[in-house]
Amino acid sequence: MKKLLSVFIALLSVVFVSAQIKDPVSWTFEAKKKTADSYEVVITANIPKPWHMYSQHMPSGGPVPTKIVFNPNPLVKPQGKPKEQGKLEKINDKIFDMEVLFFSGKVVYTQVVKVKPGIKTNVAGYVNYMVCDDEQCLPPTKKQFDIKLL
Repeated sequence: MKKLLSVFIALLSVVFVSAQIKDPVSWTFEAKKKTADSYEVVITANIPKPWHMYSQHMPSGGPVPTKIVFNPNPLVKPQGKPKEQGKLEKINDKIFDMEVLFFSGKVVYTQVVKVKPGIKTNVAGYVNYMVCDDEQCLPPTKKQFDIKLL
């Protein structure tokens, strides 16, 4: 009976731990008005140690690159591609057997969008990303955003 109880408790703890979704990254989303018809969308990721998140500019066959997707909105037109700023690190990763680019600490993504003047709308979408530490990688995660353009 003691063994059965011990096995039950062990299984229950495994289920409890796996049921918790681990996402160490915290996000902020904002828009800064630049001109009457343009905004700069600022997406900031804070990545605590020992985690790191991969660049948008990763070759195929490796970890999931960060990707920012804007939902279609006829009143909003992204200009170019999102830029990323932070301490970019480049290493030869043994797990993926390739050179990888990643950020630790803080990374800021900026995207200029044009809007029709005098119109109040929003820009929505999601960030798809993957984080790893020295021992594990978490499954890719989507973080939704919806930012008012005032």
